[in-house]
Amino acid sequence: MSSQAVLVVGPSWVGDMVMAQSLFKWLAQSEPRPDIDVVAPAWSLPVLNRMPEVRRGVALPLGHGALGLGVRRRIGHSLREVGYSQAIVLPRSAKAALVPWFAKIPRRTGFRGEMRFGLINDMRAFDRERLDQTVKRFLALGLPEDAALPAPPRPRLRIDDTARDAAAARLGLDLSRPVIGLLPGAEYGPAKCWPHAHFARLARWLVDAGYAVWLFGGPGDQAAAATISAQAEVPVADLTGKTSLTEAIDLLSLCGTVVSNDSGLMHVAAAVGCHTVALYGSTSPAFTPPLTDRQTIHDLALSCSPCFARECPLKHLDCLWQITPEAVLASVEAARA
Repeated sequence: MSSQAVLVVGPSWVGDMVMAQSLFKWLAQSEPRPDIDVVAPAWSLPVLNRMPEVRRGVALPLGHGALGLGVRRRIGHSLREVGYSQAIVLPRSAKAALVPWFAKIPRRTGFRGEMRFGLINDMRAFDRERLDQTVKRFLALGLPEDAALPAPPRPRLRIDDTARDAAAARLGLDLSRPVIGLLPGAEYGPAKCWPHAHFARLARWLVDAGYAVWLFGGPGDQAAAATISAQAEVPVADLTGKTSLTEAIDLLSLCGTVVSNDSGLMHVAAAVGCHTVALYGSTSPAFTPPLTDRQTIHDLALSCSPCFARECPLKHLDCLWQITPEAVLASVEAARA
């Protein structure tokens, strides 16, 4: 039991969980240093396991958006004996605040959101202008109300060298050449995805220039990767759906540079030290930038963007089609210089 233990209710997206490490790092720097536990979807536990600041992840076995009142009650009751002094609830939904309430944590901090008065008893105003980035919103909940925001600590995920080498060997990856990672997926929707033809052309030029090209993503990205591989007409390593999230974290650390849509894996790549060439269409780098100094942003800032839509409302996707492979190749070459 620890009087300084803090329970954080984490977000539901990969990228947001990586950005939440800025909050964990800030809490870990405070005195007295609290033990930090995080309630999060089961898929995110591998990410949390790579954050030295987090004592443990507590799996919330529910699908995205599910209420699961009984599950939340059971988990909350199971946490009562830990003796948390505070809970920090990052999502703004009412259901996200249920576990700390069931756990009877005395101070429950969160933003004003859905009708959750009582569930949250340390209610913070949600100032969109002051908190204009996701990472700032997370960090603000770990500070006294109205405190000046510090520069967010940069996420940094731990790499397991032994596991990384084993994964590379299992997949037969070519380590004799410098590696460029291509991340063509984005779970949010196609309005965040650079065209497959552009990725294919870039892959062909990179392989011809002497690089090894690896495609990363989950099972949902396999069709896109197959199209890119076929159109590239050069040997690329398609890892989509063939790695666990833990293995992807380790293998991304072997990429000097990645080219990525605004996605969860983009934030993972930035957090393992890759130079991140980030492509923005329907979203904005002002809101969710890769949290690293080693970044190159491509954002055309057209009059119709950012729209934050899942699919292009105008049906042309000019915000991404007009980011040319030539321009992205120049960024990759500049990063390698």
